[in-house]
Amino acid sequence: MSRPPAPEACSPSRRRVLGSAAGATLVAAAGVGSASAAPSAASSAAPSALESASDTGDRHVSYREWSGRDVVVGRFSGRRDHVDPFDDTATSRSYDVATWVSPVVRPGFGLTELVASWNADTPGRSWVEVAVRGRTDGVATMEYVLGRWCRYDPTQGGGIHRTSVKGQGDSVATVYTDTLATRSGHVLDEWQLVVRLMRPTGTRETPRLRSVGAMASALPDTERVPRSPQGRARGQVLDVPTFSQETHIGHFPQWDNGGEAWCSPTSTSMVLAYWGVGPRRDETAWVTEAMPSEADPQVDFAARNVYDYTYDGGGNWPFNTAYAATRPRMRAFVTRLRSLTEAEEFIAAGIPLITSVSFEKGELDGAGYGTNGHLMVVVGFTRDGDVVCNDPASHLVRDNGEVRVVYDREQFENVWVPHSGGIVYVIHPERHRLPRAPRREPNW
Repeated sequence: MSRPPAPEACSPSRRRVLGSAAGATLVAAAGVGSASAAPSAASSAAPSALESASDTGDRHVSYREWSGRDVVVGRFSGRRDHVDPFDDTATSRSYDVATWVSPVVRPGFGLTELVASWNADTPGRSWVEVAVRGRTDGVATMEYVLGRWCRYDPTQGGGIHRTSVKGQGDSVATVYTDTLATRSGHVLDEWQLVVRLMRPTGTRETPRLRSVGAMASALPDTERVPRSPQGRARGQVLDVPTFSQETHIGHFPQWDNGGEAWCSPTSTSMVLAYWGVGPRRDETAWVTEAMPSEADPQVDFAARNVYDYTYDGGGNWPFNTAYAATRPRMRAFVTRLRSLTEAEEFIAAGIPLITSVSFEKGELDGAGYGTNGHLMVVVGFTRDGDVVCNDPASHLVRDNGEVRVVYDREQFENVWVPHSGGIVYVIHPERHRLPRAPRREPNW
């Protein structure tokens, strides 16, 4: 099928800036823009394969999360005025503030990057702000804002335009969209999350934090990793629906124009459809009213509801997982995996993974394009250990039937692990158990 010229890629991604820290030499996009009933739960992980593949060596990753009673927030005892920079009226609004602070986390290594993720409810015009602070050489850092988020944008009745925050760098660290990264020569020995729940003053529109966590890492500057040993998902492929981002080229310019820029919301939509919790027809009515022939309005819906107005795109990692967790009884978070052997644990547990990759054209046989940042879904593994993916770029063809593809295991591992550090979105129902995490430096 012929394809019209691709739109220009969106603004430079923080994936490019963070590439050297993750051991990547990211390349200019060539066709794909920057970003951005289920099987039952698995039994206990096979310790030999998992623990061998998860031996940290110099690839340190850890994940900590709090939920339930551990994230109960006290009284709204503070007050704050805030101007939404994307509100045309530029009106300052007053909010009552309740603050939750995590315990101090000492990961046991000097971290160089951190990505937080959260699951929250934000009724009415309430919203949440997630920040992190730490210590380096015994000295406290400033507090870095990792996101200001609410479920809906203001035209849908939400409180603010969800956004990352620019210009927070100091001599110790900086924030690239959703990722805290330390400056050269600096590490953080400990970290602590701070979440502020914002309620319009004089209302009872109270946000609720259901869970919050963060992935901290310190990764080697290496361009390649060895092929990982096969794990427990040999020959298993999950029945994840296929959606192509290419069928949405030119949709809704106000949310990054569809197509090349929508790999992340398209991938998130595929996983939500797998779990049967995508948006209802009444929720996507605004899409079909504008585009009556649209076959996959859930992708347009997701693109709007993960959009970061500062990043100017849909590739903000925790905004995608926060959106996924707004669906009924869902939980979602961002972490890093060390290898495809670890990824196989999730497939064996019936949980597809959304992965962040980048590669030059020709580095990943069968893709047919190159990209400086792309999201795709790992849905299974062949008997030989190669990776079965739902790639929303669909060979740059506007066809859902072109989305399912098999990629060489070693090639895929090397466009994923060194380049994004092994970033994944983990999206699953609250009652669907995760596989057992590695004992040393658990990363989920």
